[in-house]
Amino acid sequence: MERPSVRSYSIRGSRITQAQRQAKDQLQAIYGISFEEKKLNLKEIFPTSKKIILEIGFGMGEATAIIAKNHPNNGYIALDVHPPGIGKLLGRIVENDLKNLRVIEDDVHIVLPHMFEDESLDAIHLYFPDPWPKKKHNKRRIVNEGFLLLIAPKLKKGGYIHIATDWMPYALSMQEVFAASTLFTGGVIEKPESRPVTRFEGQGIDKDHHVTDLMYFRT
Repeated sequence: MERPSVRSYSIRGSRITQAQRQAKDQLQAIYGISFEEKKLNLKEIFPTSKKIILEIGFGMGEATAIIAKNHPNNGYIALDVHPPGIGKLLGRIVENDLKNLRVIEDDVHIVLPHMFEDESLDAIHLYFPDPWPKKKHNKRRIVNEGFLLLIAPKLKKGGYIHIATDWMPYALSMQEVFAASTLFTGGVIEKPESRPVTRFEGQGIDKDHHVTDLMYFRT
């Protein structure tokens, strides 16, 4: 299996607290989904869920857990590569008794093609992806033409991707990428109430960072 040659994320080291490590060790087998080269049976994982939503890159999982708790009728799969955040979110699942949230530890470029059936997702959340602000690193940004080709088949017709970023040049870049595609329609929206303001976002707002929400629907 070929791994992506250009990563859209950076490995920020392996600093993980004892509580995060313990949660990861004890809970990943229960609430995690291991990578396999076969398609997930989402109906089996979430038998009563009305919608299935994938979150790509959840940080420490604060918003992820709040959204899952506020929308118990939806099933959520959260995808990330950073052990501290994975451990933290697994702990939040137990703390909040979340029956509708599962976690995958791997790269979206590997997971989506191998583990998700076409037209199996109602929505995708991508909140505050790494902006890679230096021009020489712009190619590492996750939202590019290839990413749209990756996610479009997995979304149901009329399904959407909701993106939030506090880096205006990245917001503009995303709009250009989507505008050049015939796979999606949409654009900038007001922040929906369903997306909670996390501590991370609040810190950015305190520094006068402007947050842009974008929503694009699969045509």
